[in-house]
Amino acid sequence: MSLAINTTIAEGIVLAADSRQSYRNRKGMARIGSDNASKLFQLNKRVGVAMTGLAFLPEGGVPKNISKFIEEFKGEADVENLDVRDVAEKLHYLFDKRYDWREQLEKLPEKIKTDLQRQGCEILEIKQEQYVVRFKFKDAKGNFQDGVGEVDAINLLVAGYNRDRSHEVYICYIPGEVQKKRDSKEKGKEYGASWIGQIDVLSRIVLGFDGRIRNIKFVDEATQKLGQEEINKQLRNLQYVIQWGTMTLQDAIDFCTLMIQTTSAIQRFSDGIAADPGDMPGVGGSIDVAVITPDKGLVWVNKKKLKVGENEIDLDKEPNLKRVE
Repeated sequence: MSLAINTTIAEGIVLAADSRQSYRNRKGMARIGSDNASKLFQLNKRVGVAMTGLAFLPEGGVPKNISKFIEEFKGEADVENLDVRDVAEKLHYLFDKRYDWREQLEKLPEKIKTDLQRQGCEILEIKQEQYVVRFKFKDAKGNFQDGVGEVDAINLLVAGYNRDRSHEVYICYIPGEVQKKRDSKEKGKEYGASWIGQIDVLSRIVLGFDGRIRNIKFVDEATQKLGQEEINKQLRNLQYVIQWGTMTLQDAIDFCTLMIQTTSAIQRFSDGIAADPGDMPGVGGSIDVAVITPDKGLVWVNKKKLKVGENEIDLDKEPNLKRVE
């Protein structure tokens, strides 16, 4: 699943992502395939994109790494002139078209029904919505429960500067929509951090809770009594106060890398949470980091290289060949 983070400050933009790639085998089990996958890409001189979620898409009946489609997108003639929103919308369209998530969503209710029956549950309701399947059931002990089923997602974090030197950040959810997260022209949205992927550890650290708190019974009861808006307002009191606008670029780099390192460490020593055990340790490997500024554009702070032993190969540079007589 991986973890990618953006921190936008007054000096510039930082993008960071880990390198772990996982997949589902024929039994449907999640496995770690590599700790050397690229999840962070430069789209043009001013815009970068990080990705998490589904690692492969079929092309001609053969699974291909999603990074291949990103590289093909970069080859389009007009990509250098695209602004941030243009990149986000075009990438969303590309992967929404290539990924057969609608077909998978159609099959999901039957799969949920089969799984619940196998566990001895009584199915009360299964309802397919636009992007998810919601269901209600009574478990083998007679407890009433709600659930949400989803297909594997592709998430893209697009950040950078426009040609007029304004900055924007978007998250593309597939299935889902394009959401604006940062905009230098919109008061209150200029600076901050955004993240995609396995975000539970990071959310606990910064926000004070992770999203699964809403599955806890007393939180659900409080939501029904007070309303979701009031619950969200109360939960926001747990968030750390971070002065994003006063951070330096080095601070932003340190924050991004610390959050990825911490997530990887917690996953190493844990196996999900008590209410949802058996989580996938999907964050690991080296951390790629890029900085984007209005003057310098995108600059790599750390980018993994191919190597054999101690010998590294940088594909972005011309090889230094010595003539042999």
